[in-house]
Amino acid sequence: MQYKAIKLVKRPNPDITADIFATVHLPLPALDEGQFLVRQTHMSLDPAMRTWLDEYDDSYLPPVQLGETMRAFGVGEVVESRNPDFPVGARVLGTTGWAEYVLGSADMRVVPQELPVGDLLGALHLPGLTAYLGLMEIGRPKAGETLVVTGAAGSVGSLVGQIGKAEGLRVVGFAGSDEKCAWLEQELGFDKAINYRAADLAAELAAAAPNGVDLFFENTGGPVQEVVFQQMNRLGRIIVCGVIADYNKHTPSPGPNWKEVNLKALRVEGFVVPDHFDKIDRMSKALLGYLQQGQLCYRLHTIKGLESAIDGINMLFDGRNQGKLVVEL
Repeated sequence: MQYKAIKLVKRPNPDITADIFATVHLPLPALDEGQFLVRQTHMSLDPAMRTWLDEYDDSYLPPVQLGETMRAFGVGEVVESRNPDFPVGARVLGTTGWAEYVLGSADMRVVPQELPVGDLLGALHLPGLTAYLGLMEIGRPKAGETLVVTGAAGSVGSLVGQIGKAEGLRVVGFAGSDEKCAWLEQELGFDKAINYRAADLAAELAAAAPNGVDLFFENTGGPVQEVVFQQMNRLGRIIVCGVIADYNKHTPSPGPNWKEVNLKALRVEGFVVPDHFDKIDRMSKALLGYLQQGQLCYRLHTIKGLESAIDGINMLFDGRNQGKLVVEL
């Protein structure tokens, strides 16, 4: 029996185009002692994937090598096993790849059959862990402060804003359409959402955050970054989760003025979840608590078929996705 997988065959230059991937058919592997085989049912598409495509060896994960199956996180069912901890029929979550079948990875864990896919790949996995880690562990918010989130309608940004509201913050989000802004305000409870295509972003932000900005959760980079930076309060914290506007550029945009960082005593910190695995259990428990109290909502954007990932990954960068982007296999 064979299965389909998608391999990386070229580096992006700088855009992700269909020709950098190739669909191949591979034989199912024979299992060694301790291994198990997973039929993937749902696969997550995440902005971090863009950084895995570049030949950049000084990052938190090695790049995907040419000829390798593209890396992903996913949910699946164990269909064959030589590992008693992962019996046939178990549902698992962890690192997979762009493939219909994968060998079980070291980070996989058995998860309840009844949990929705959106909970597993969104609120309780990478997006939720990223949101909680950035805001709560790195930002260290205090009730009454003002939080600004860019990419606020995305899988991470939307959770950041909701956690902020649960923790007593004033929350302002930037998103790319009036529809997304309405969703943030009316369904997720953001105090204000601003379409980043507005004519006068500085005036919009000043009206939405009359007491200035204490916490800036940065997901996008681009022109909004400078607008928010200029309205930071002294002792503010800038949490750099991503700069999606720069991922497809040969030359990144210039960064903030270090004089302002100095005089306002700002703290600017980037982060990635793999550097904080020691906090996973505690963060997962906190996220589950928010979910159980009805404080976290999300939208799941599902596309179907393994090969839909080839075009689907670009939905993360052009704004076509409406919430957490998942491939249903």
